[in-house]
Amino acid sequence: MKDTRLKIDLHVHTCYSEDAATTLKEVTECAEKKSLNGLAITDHNTLEGARKLAKESQLIVIPGLEVETKQGHVLALNVTTPIQSRLNLAETVQRIHENGGTAIIAHPYAAFKGRIRRKAALNSKLDAVEVVNAAAFPFFTATSLGRRLAEQLSLPQTGGSDAHHGYEIGRAYALVEADPNVDDVIEAIRKGNVTPQGKPLSWSERMERLAFSLVRLKRRL
Repeated sequence: MKDTRLKIDLHVHTCYSEDAATTLKEVTECAEKKSLNGLAITDHNTLEGARKLAKESQLIVIPGLEVETKQGHVLALNVTTPIQSRLNLAETVQRIHENGGTAIIAHPYAAFKGRIRRKAALNSKLDAVEVVNAAAFPFFTATSLGRRLAEQLSLPQTGGSDAHHGYEIGRAYALVEADPNVDDVIEAIRKGNVTPQGKPLSWSERMERLAFSLVRLKRRL
């Protein structure tokens, strides 16, 4: 029987994030190549890329942000304005909710990505936990611990590539039982009608990421 669930990458960065290189055209091309039904554009500090892509693409495009907090990173899905960074986790989640958004803790156990403390997560009204993140390292340990955290918090589990380059899009994703529109997808995630899937980035892809970051850092100095 054909799987009718929507295949959606819930964590994608574009060139509107200073640490990513993917153009909006590349996002669409790569998403279609991976047979995605949609994706969440989660750039840092800006919704500009998400808004433009939503107007240009036939894909389901969820506007979002990756927000840095004092206790880790949060994906703010379906928000309409930027969310202030470097607040504590509970206050960040509250602001996301006040903005009409959904708060998903991102890569909670990935090294070098701002790990989340379980106590902070327990004291915040999160909507879901990103369990599968293709860029997380070490991938299998981070995935296992993320799944355990989601189970401890009784929260839905999501997946996303954390793509910063086009070829990474769709490496991890979520299967969502929903009608093909943003509001229905968000509601399905909140209700737990979502299943994370995916594989880690290869070592060569991780090295390419590192090289890109070093070049970007050199240009800023």
